[in-house]
Amino acid sequence: MANQYLDTELLDRAIVFAVKAHHNTERRGKGFPYIVHPMEAVEIVATITSDQELLAAAALHDTIEDTDVTVEDIRREFGDRIADLVHAESDQFPEGVSEEDSWHDRKQAAIDRLAAASHDAKIVAMGDKLSNMRAIARDYAMKGDELWKIFHAKNKAEHEWHYRGLAASLSELSDTFAYKEFVRLLDEVFPPHN
Repeated sequence: MANQYLDTELLDRAIVFAVKAHHNTERRGKGFPYIVHPMEAVEIVATITSDQELLAAAALHDTIEDTDVTVEDIRREFGDRIADLVHAESDQFPEGVSEEDSWHDRKQAAIDRLAAASHDAKIVAMGDKLSNMRAIARDYAMKGDELWKIFHAKNKAEHEWHYRGLAASLSELSDTFAYKEFVRLLDEVFPPHN
């Protein structure tokens, strides 16, 4: 049986672009290349949609936030829709305030932005957030509460607040396997208080 043709030219270009942008960087505290995370985000988004622009945005989602790439670079290479999706998924860092001091406000802004975001932007965000939640669940199973020391916010309750806020903002996707896995892992790491 022959494989059905799928035009992946856009996604292929986005993956190559992301590999170059994240070249020689490590995922914080993980010991593996950063690019593993965006590739996992692509895989998660692919369980929800085959839209090549959403898959490309998932591959590129951390390039603005974590590399020298600008939203204008993404717009020039991949067009307005992908640039807007990547920008929507990027934290906004206030000038003159450290990452630690701005953490709560940045995360609240991200939760609010995601709650108001388009369905497409929520799909891209789901790829990122589930990949992050998988890593947290794996690391928490091995390290317990020592895990929180590698983050800018060291308090487990802050992470629970953040991820429960994300779950609420992404609830439009509650019928997807990805969302259900996200909530299951969230409840494993942060058991609900009865």
